[in-house]
Amino acid sequence: MKKGLHPENYRTVVFKDMSNDDVFITRSTINAKETIEIDGVEYPLVKVEISNTSHPFYTGESKLVDTAGRVDKFMSRYGNRNKK
Repeated sequence: MKKGLHPENYRTVVFKDMSNDDVFITRSTINAKETIEIDGVEYPLVKVEISNTSHPFYTGESKLVDTAGRVDKFMSRYGNRNKK
């Protein structure tokens, strides 16, 4: 393998899934603005919207998307423009 390809500044980081509050600790080089304390140790915190614990492919559950509400909202705003 070539030398110098991978960064040397790996550190322990906590990733938090915001959809189900699941947290997991791993090593990463990502910059984090927030911190979290777990078991008396303070770690950098990275918030993610979706992870393997909430993704429909891994959980087998699909989330209901409110498309009807979006269509109604669009029609109430723009639907009657040609009727004059």
